[in-house]
Amino acid sequence: MKTNAELQKDVQDAIKWEPLLNSAEIGVIVKNGIVTLTGTVDSYAKKLQAEHATKNVSGVKILVEDIEVKLPDPRSKTDVEIAGEIIAAFNANSIIPQEKITVKVENGWVDLDGEVSWEYIRNITENAVKYLPGVKGIYNNITINPEIRNTVEKKDVEQALKRSSIDSSEINVSVSGTTVTLTGNVHTWYQKEEAGRIVWKTPGIQDVKNELTVDYEYDL
Repeated sequence: MKTNAELQKDVQDAIKWEPLLNSAEIGVIVKNGIVTLTGTVDSYAKKLQAEHATKNVSGVKILVEDIEVKLPDPRSKTDVEIAGEIIAAFNANSIIPQEKITVKVENGWVDLDGEVSWEYIRNITENAVKYLPGVKGIYNNITINPEIRNTVEKKDVEQALKRSSIDSSEINVSVSGTTVTLTGNVHTWYQKEEAGRIVWKTPGIQDVKNELTVDYEYDL
């Protein structure tokens, strides 16, 4: 059980521990497990690392991210230049089905649209873009349309969760067609995200509704 001050210090220390980050750039506000990150960073990669470091801290229930990406002038790129780098990144990765992906770049923000057959392809496509110089943020609107139309079995999803390192004893699984819904409680944000990642590996899934609650008591 942590106080607001203790959780704030833990998040600040986690951010400070990351090699890319300068803790002075990022402010941390905490209230009853709700953590707000503020400030300005000079790359989208730093923004992502701050989010990731925060989510892995025990006691973080909700993350409100208000970090602005402001690129130094020498590193700023035009949308055309960013688009060219995206094409090159896609060409370098044969797994990305370029014919199924459409990309829009506006003021450094990248919109990804299209349809792929697996969640890991959706993630690989985003990963190819998010660390490119000049990118300020990504909207990943790619949807999943499985080529294999297997019946999704509830017991298979439950067994996959049990095999993992997370505590799945309070996770409830429901299946409706090709959609899996997770409800119940976990104890860290990391466990919530990991549960969703594991479920997405199930063949035939088109959507995962991760409604897990991060259950943590706070010393007020």
